[in-house]
Amino acid sequence: MVLGAVVLGYAVTSILLLKFPRLLHRKKTLKFFPTHISHRGGAGENIENTMTAFHHALEVGTEMLEIDCHLTRDGHVIVSHDSSLKRSCECEGQVADFDYKDLPLLKERHKLDFQQSFTYDGTGCPDRRFPLLREVFQAFPSIPINIDIKIDDDELIEKVNQLIVEFNREEITAWGNRSAIVVDKLHRINPNVPLIFSYKKVLLLLVYFYTGLLPFISLEESLLEVVMPGAVLKYRYWLWDNDAVETYLWVLNEDDEFERAFKLGAHGVMTDFPY
Repeated sequence: MVLGAVVLGYAVTSILLLKFPRLLHRKKTLKFFPTHISHRGGAGENIENTMTAFHHALEVGTEMLEIDCHLTRDGHVIVSHDSSLKRSCECEGQVADFDYKDLPLLKERHKLDFQQSFTYDGTGCPDRRFPLLREVFQAFPSIPINIDIKIDDDELIEKVNQLIVEFNREEITAWGNRSAIVVDKLHRINPNVPLIFSYKKVLLLLVYFYTGLLPFISLEESLLEVVMPGAVLKYRYWLWDNDAVETYLWVLNEDDEFERAFKLGAHGVMTDFPY
């Protein structure tokens, strides 16, 4: 009898909070709401993660840059997706093996990770160097930037945070990593920077939703960045329609994908093609 009352009370409370999430969860106070996010600065239209790519993406109307960061041997934070130089430069070794001034040039051609049939050909492009994160912040002081901290490295995290604070970007920079361990470190070092869900937390959201626990869970994260499978979208009502977090889908490169994403309720999409 008592157990039944407890279960009924829990179910009613859970349904009530799912319907009215802000009874316990305040809406995130983000300062940016992009619908178009350029993946690696737009890897389908320029050599990825270069200053040329970033300038082009913004010229054609993108609202946020998505970038990745690594640390060189001499302690510079650079913008690069891979820790290895093999794919991007056809060179053996790791970013961390080189001083910044000795890094090789990026190669002129590359395939897209999310559209392998397409090859970008940047033959003759004069901008083939890895940019510093400092350069990016200096060049685009008011543009929202989405940073993937690619590895679990305390020095990298500390230096990225120092640059965010130095350039007064805490409200217009988001950061994260697929690892929950790294995301926890990011939140501890600077809780003022909007946080992206880790893979583990995305999976936990599904568990919380289907067990009715989601309304009771505190969410430090502000941004949900996921691919577009149907399973993930099951809990979109609570997370998306009630503005509990901003949700971006990646990496979409076709018009029908964009249309589907926004019909499903996504706030923004990441793409390799800014134009």
